[in-house]
Amino acid sequence: MNKRIRITISIAGIIGLIIFLHYYTFPQEGLRPDVMGKIAAKPISEVSGMAKSASYENTYWVVNDNRNGTRLFAINREGKTIIPTFSRFSYYGEKEVEGKEQWPGFRVLYAENIDWESMTIDENYLYIADTGNNSNDRRDLGIFLISEIDPTASTQSAAIRFIPVHYPEQNEFPGLGERHYDSEALFLFEGNLYLITKHRDLSGALEPGANLYRLDSNDEEKSNALTFIENHPKMMAVTGAELSPDGSRLAVISSNDLWIFDRPEQGDHWLSSSHRRYSLDTLYVGRVETIIWDNDSTLIISNEQRMLYVVDLADLGEITP
Repeated sequence: MNKRIRITISIAGIIGLIIFLHYYTFPQEGLRPDVMGKIAAKPISEVSGMAKSASYENTYWVVNDNRNGTRLFAINREGKTIIPTFSRFSYYGEKEVEGKEQWPGFRVLYAENIDWESMTIDENYLYIADTGNNSNDRRDLGIFLISEIDPTASTQSAAIRFIPVHYPEQNEFPGLGERHYDSEALFLFEGNLYLITKHRDLSGALEPGANLYRLDSNDEEKSNALTFIENHPKMMAVTGAELSPDGSRLAVISSNDLWIFDRPEQGDHWLSSSHRRYSLDTLYVGRVETIIWDNDSTLIISNEQRMLYVVDLADLGEITP
């Protein structure tokens, strides 16, 4: 590597560090959502994906990224772990119970967790996006379709299908070009799966920008090209997204903002539709990881510290960029 390239990368790294410190270290005046609970189980070390059960009351599915293997966990609104009722030899939470072992979660058969980063759900499946790609060098991205189980009566689930995906614009892995091929946000709209990307610069530092992609095919024998829909230049480090139950709004959480997009009048250009943007108090909420709708007017947010926050849209008011 010649001196000029080394200097360029060094300057890019310094700029990236300044951006990182600005968004993650220094407190921002902004939204402080109410605490709903805290996930107590130690095996749930970092919630990277969350989905509200389509079949069971007060049940929420969560997954770790690449820690703790291929495991699903079920919790309630307060963050208490839901385990099989017949599992008398397991405990949950941080406090050990003599004679019992920590509940390890529900094993997912026929799956591999390279970097699970997001979840969504419908009446048929849990969808888990194995699309974390911090280094932008993966060639094995894909989405698992998982059976939803009764968490009080089962000990494991299984991957029914795996759909390989790729970004057709990416020609280098990682290469010296843009690193815009990492996604931590998956949602469903009109039967199609969508991903929102998280961007990095040449040095690997986070930078503003997000792309919306749609999955138009579901071939299991070959990789499916994602369809580029549009770019949003201002979103910084998107880590979660979900469509409201009535389909009228898309909630997106990024490192420092909560975005609420109204349904486009036509098509699926969600990121360019009318919207409201709410700055987060980053010192208060920490590094946010997931966002889901509890109902059409209430959101649940989780962070790396396993805190659960609730946001009522009625309390937000009308704030625009």
